Amino acid sequence: MLDAIATKYEAETLPFPFNNRPFCRYEPIEKTIKHARVLIVNDLLRYESDLSDLAKEEWNVTTDAKLRYERKISAMACNNIANNVLRLVQNPKTLTVHLSEVGEAARDFNPDAIVMSGTLADFDYYNPEQLKKFEKFIKKTKIPILGICGAHQLIGMSFGAPLKTLDNLKPSEKRTGRVVEYQYRFIKITNDGDPIFEGVTDVESGIWQDYTLQDDILRVWQNHGLQVEGIPVGFKQLATAYLCKNQMMVKRSDGQLIYAVQFHLEKSFEDWSKNPTRWEHPNESRDGRVLFENFLKLALQHGKK
Repeated sequence: MLDAIATKYEAETLPFPFNNRPFCRYEPIEKTIKHARVLIVNDLLRYESDLSDLAKEEWNVTTDAKLRYERKISAMACNNIANNVLRLVQNPKTLTVHLSEVGEAARDFNPDAIVMSGTLADFDYYNPEQLKKFEKFIKKTKIPILGICGAHQLIGMSFGAPLKTLDNLKPSEKRTGRVVEYQYRFIKITNDGDPIFEGVTDVESGIWQDYTLQDDILRVWQNHGLQVEGIPVGFKQLATAYLCKNQMMVKRSDGQLIYAVQFHLEKSFEDWSKNPTRWEHPNESRDGRVLFENFLKLALQHGKK
């Protein structure tokens, strides 16, 4: 009788088509961090004052529409970051500001950590004065920083590394139709001794996926068509991949702690209640969530030094 039930069950459509499993691993997400003050930075464009002359010239009559879309995406991106903080910290305090305001906000809010969002537009469309202001800030700040996707690129650029498309062109040479990395992709850890990977080689910890334990591989959400070329001076590479070599890097010198990731580790809790595979989503995005949590812990430790 039980064999017949099992056969019938196996013949039914699997509820989790992405991994062809008839079940979902359940893993409670406990808030192990007692408190954290996190400054969230919106790196997208908002108003015409955020634009370069090149953007105003090329966008012309489409400027308003493009800026509305940037504001729409920025709300989603910053909300994703905030949800990570809220779901991982017992007593969180967050403040969201624009890239142009980060220096003043860091001074007034006095955060334990700064988390920077991704971007849409190329940086030559940004007001160059805002980029210079940010470069000056990030080269001096001692507040731990996590830069995500476009912020990863902005950090690399601020420390002297050029950007290029995934097929090795200058961004201005190929604005549309770019080769992109999209959806969940595997990346290879190149320095598993960094504390951001706490537990990665500890089988008993149970917080990493099977594939990670087998070959130091992470499964992360990608959505980008540009990359940082090389590793900026003062940084160390932490992860790489086939199309984009600089997937993750860190700066641990001059009293600074700056992590930059090309992928979107903040998607851990995005649309959890709306996604038809919502029960599987926490597992699919688990690697990013663990890295985010480890960053917050490292940021708090850094502040005690």
